[in-house]
Amino acid sequence: MQEPQVVIERAGPADAGEILTVQRAAYLAEAQLYGDPFLPPLVESLEQLRAVLAGDAVVLKAVAGHRLVGAVRAQFSERTCLIGRLVVAPDAQRRGIGGRLVAALEEQVAGRVDACVLFTGHLSEGGLRLSRRLGYRETHRERVAAHLTLVHMRKDLAPAAPPADPGPWAADRAVVRVGAC
Repeated sequence: MQEPQVVIERAGPADAGEILTVQRAAYLAEAQLYGDPFLPPLVESLEQLRAVLAGDAVVLKAVAGHRLVGAVRAQFSERTCLIGRLVVAPDAQRRGIGGRLVAALEEQVAGRVDACVLFTGHLSEGGLRLSRRLGYRETHRERVAAHLTLVHMRKDLAPAAPPADPGPWAADRAVVRVGAC
């Protein structure tokens, strides 16, 4: 049987329950890796996630058939995008979904920000590998607990290309197009 195609699209408040389920499943391995069952993604409430989805954040979801298999979110600080909570269902990992989610998110925020930043734990080799493959470079490390050092990474986004010069007759062509409708 062929696997369903994965579609990346904007998530909304109605997706909160499914996103939270995938988030908790995905972060269980991280909790075991760090010996910490209280990682923020594991204790985030449904109400907190709904508030994020209803706010200024950009949240994307990956859907395979009728199943939500991944998500990522972006929040903003001036011209910087903070990427967080990149999650893929454990049985759907290592299929490129995480990379596609980040690429789609970068595309969504292009023009609004100059750079994207993210962080992951120092033991999270898969996350570090993916971030480096996507062009993120380590900026610094931050020890937040005896068992956890956060690795902060950044990727500068290309500035939005200026519009092509339409030439001296652009206004006339626009009038012709409008008049021809």
